[in-house]
Amino acid sequence: MAEVAAGGRSRGGLVIGVRPGNTRDGASPDLDAVLVTNMGEARNAVIVWSADAVIVIGGSWGTLSELALAKRRGGVPVISLGGWTILDANGQPVAGIDVADSPEHAVELAMAGRSAGDQQ
Repeated sequence: MAEVAAGGRSRGGLVIGVRPGNTRDGASPDLDAVLVTNMGEARNAVIVWSADAVIVIGGSWGTLSELALAKRRGGVPVISLGGWTILDANGQPVAGIDVADSPEHAVELAMAGRSAGDQQ
């Protein structure tokens, strides 16, 4: 998360962190704003429902829950970068999860999917 915050800030983005605990402790100094939720991993639902696109990075269990919530929500681009590949009952990748090979590619996919969704 710290690298994402630093990258967003370096490109002039507004960087907001949604913390699972009841303090700002451990938040990246590159965040412009910190939302303290005291919700634990339930904060993942807040993140997904507030997102224009969801880029999941890596393979932790919390990341998997965000991916699942984003797919269930529908209507937002879902991109995986260096993480989970979800297979259907036939062993095929689940449709609607794009795979990126770099952070820049992930952002390109997110922006392209968001633009396509805006036109619907």
